[in-house]
Amino acid sequence: MPNGEIVTPKLATADVCDAMGRAVSILPVDFKDFGGSVDFAGPAVTLRTLDDNTKVRMLLEGKGEGRVLVVDGDASTRVALLGGNLAALAAKNGWAGVVIYGCVRDRHELLAEDVGIKALRSCPKKSEKLDRGDVNVEIAIAGVPIHPGDWVIADADGVVIAKELPSL
Repeated sequence: MPNGEIVTPKLATADVCDAMGRAVSILPVDFKDFGGSVDFAGPAVTLRTLDDNTKVRMLLEGKGEGRVLVVDGDASTRVALLGGNLAALAAKNGWAGVVIYGCVRDRHELLAEDVGIKALRSCPKKSEKLDRGDVNVEIAIAGVPIHPGDWVIADADGVVIAKELPSL
């Protein structure tokens, strides 16, 4: 694999659900698509934070290697946890996607980046910068647990979580 990046075949969430049945969890959230890619998949890097995107930036500055950053922002709609500059970092550094259980901003800039971005909605207000958050811990989005390394498969139908990459 070039540069240590994970090469993931194109996966459809419906096919993954059909093939894996109860071995997958569906995030029961109506995420909206904001990035230049709608379909993406990769192992999860997890982050729990509230209204502070300091660690979002820290993680996206590192090599993504085809992984997906999953941010539990506690469904807060007070501030955006990701904007145009961070989306550009994610694309440049090889992240497959970012799932934000919270808000984003700079929607027009997010669309221009070749990275999948799912979030609840947009909010124009920037986040706090207080270096809060827990990296690579178990998180839960809408009651669904997500562990570091779990597979995140996302497309226009939704987001599913699996312990391993399905063989379709």
